[in-house]
Amino acid sequence: QLQLVESGGGLVQPGGSLRLSCAASGFTSDYYAIEWFRQAPGKEREGVSCISSTGGSTNYADSVKGRFTISRDNAKNTVILQMNSLKPEDTAVYYCAAVRGQHMCILQVLPEAYMDYWGKGTLVTVSS
Repeated sequence: QLQLVESGGGLVQPGGSLRLSCAASGFTSDYYAIEWFRQAPGKEREGVSCISSTGGSTNYADSVKGRFTISRDNAKNTVILQMNSLKPEDTAVYYCAAVRGQHMCILQVLPEAYMDYWGKGTLVTVSS
C-alpha cells in the first residue's frame, strides 16, 4: 500500500523552528519528486517547497525562501522540511505529496494537480 506520513508539527512561538518529516512506504520514493504543501484556515492549499527525485533540485515559494530548507534521504525514504524563523502566517496544515518522474520539480514548485499521492497532513501553529 502506497503511503505518505507526515510528522513533526506542533505549536511554536514566532521566530522558532520546526522540523517536519515525510515518510514514504509502499513505493520507491527515489523515482518521485516530493513536495510540501500547506493550507491555512480559509485559504487554498499552496505549494511550499519541492525536491526532485534525486535531490539535485530544490524549489521554494517566495514566502518561505531563506527560511525553509527541504532535503531527502532516499535510503530512508524520508523527506525533511526544516522551518526556521517561523511567522504566524506560516500557521497551516502541512501536507507532503509525491509525483512520479525524474524531471519533476526541476524548475519550480508544482501545482497540486500534478501530485500522485498525498499524506494526511500535520498541523503547524505559530503563536505566542
